[in-house]
Amino acid sequence: MTAHFVPLLMAAGLTACGVYMLLERSLTRMLLGLMMIGNAVNLLLIDVGGPDGNPPIYWASSGKATDADALAQAMVLTSIVITMGVGAFVLALTYRSFNLTTTDDVGDDQEATRVSQLSDEEVIAAEPDQGVPVSAGELDAVPESEVSR
Repeated sequence: MTAHFVPLLMAAGLTACGVYMLLERSLTRMLLGLMMIGNAVNLLLIDVGGPDGNPPIYWASSGKATDADALAQAMVLTSIVITMGVGAFVLALTYRSFNLTTTDDVGDDQEATRVSQLSDEEVIAAEPDQGVPVSAGELDAVPESEVSR
């Protein structure tokens, strides 16, 4: 199995740019980063799929000595479908976020900021006792008073 250096370098560059864009606060840039990573994976799969050859169809022949690997082509088609599904989901999240907040930037979480500023002693003091049994009503996400309505 031989892989060409230039497509591998292009896949690495696309992955690096995609990760950089994925770490941004804007949902639109996150979407573009996911698409870049998906394209990098497709390029990588095609590159490591082996050399070109005859089409993987029984009656078609182009005069080459070997047949093309149909598994790499099938994996790329599957990857395209998965990337488009994830892209549609993130696009729906972006649309919903823009409708609610009129921006596509992800803001800071106040609770996460508060927890990150706690000292070790405060974290230990805030942990619940592990041996205390919990009633079934405490595990429900909806309080019992609202369920009976």
